Amino acid sequence: MNLSSTLDLILDFLSNGVTRATGWQVFIATMVMTHITIAAVTIFLHRCQAHRALELHAIPSHFFRFWLWMTTGMVTKEWAAIHRKHHAKCETEEDPHSPVTRGIKKVLFEGAELYRAESKNRETVEKYGHGTPDDWIERNLYTKHSALGVSMMLVIDVLLFGVIGITVWAVQMLWIPITAAGIINGIGHYWGYRNYDCKDASTNVLPIGILIGGEELHNNHHTFGTSAKLSSKWYEFDIGWMYISILAALGLATVKKVAPEPKFDRQKLVCDLNTLHSVVANRYDVMAKYARSLKRTWHDELDEIKQKSSFEANFLKSSKKLLEREPATLLSTQQQQLSELFKHSKALKTMHEMRIELSAIWERSHSSSDQLLLQLRDWCARAEASGIRSLQEFSLRLRSYA
Repeated sequence: MNLSSTLDLILDFLSNGVTRATGWQVFIATMVMTHITIAAVTIFLHRCQAHRALELHAIPSHFFRFWLWMTTGMVTKEWAAIHRKHHAKCETEEDPHSPVTRGIKKVLFEGAELYRAESKNRETVEKYGHGTPDDWIERNLYTKHSALGVSMMLVIDVLLFGVIGITVWAVQMLWIPITAAGIINGIGHYWGYRNYDCKDASTNVLPIGILIGGEELHNNHHTFGTSAKLSSKWYEFDIGWMYISILAALGLATVKKVAPEPKFDRQKLVCDLNTLHSVVANRYDVMAKYARSLKRTWHDELDEIKQKSSFEANFLKSSKKLLEREPATLLSTQQQQLSELFKHSKALKTMHEMRIELSAIWERSHSSSDQLLLQLRDWCARAEASGIRSLQEFSLRLRSYA
């Protein structure tokens, strides 16, 4: 073989790699590999390791660890510790990546840097990283040589696809920093819709959780942190849960916990201890339905408020949003704004005050079950005697929790 032929072979290899894949084939392969990485993060790192929502058989567990070592270089103990601290200190100055305290631009564009900085905090890792893998391969390869895997991935991508493999590798390396560290940690606490008014600012970015493995349903996750399933409403789809269900059917995963689903007995006319326990267990569902009832009251009262007052459109619009929020999170100026509104609507004032009373029932840990049951019965009686249609309908629904 002459020099010219040798050079042609080298150039051909650099252009096409061993697969000789077309541009579209390279694109599809890249998307498949990044999706596997997303699945590994959401199933193994997030739901299994950080929250213990499921247990994985050794086969998928070791595969996910190996794949993440190759495609991200992330250390399981560090990732789980940082995420657990995020939940424990959410939206405070100690939160490793909250857009509420650090700003949306910082988290969205520098989320990976925030992760790396927190991973060097040994106090965080030791305090929150308990229970993660600590076997020989973890200590001597995955943790000790975390950069080796991504270096090997670069070589493999170039061998498979030629020079374009460098681009494939770059996409793989950027995928988690952009989608998880940026979008979920940033936009997932800044923009989107909320099914549940939990105490932090988490939102559902999209109801269809495919691109980021179901992590798009971030408000659902923060409300039910230990649930292996992130979808909640009928129109939401969590592809990560689909994969977990397949693994469970194959005997490769065991689901430990999912979010409670309320059950109802429409024949019940009186609250009993089962009602109380169900209401407490499903309190996020209860308050989500209460917020919906409050919206109906708002629409019923709006025309009368406009006739009685001279409020501007912006005042009314912002007041509606404040009514939908958890009362305990309102600032003094926001509470004053609602007080002005309530001067022109007794119904909205009643709805707001009874919302506070209802949420206080499951916060009174010092009270006995019998005492809480009496409070719940009294609440329902007053709600049904209020003359407010949506409050009466809500109370009847509340009685039927079983």
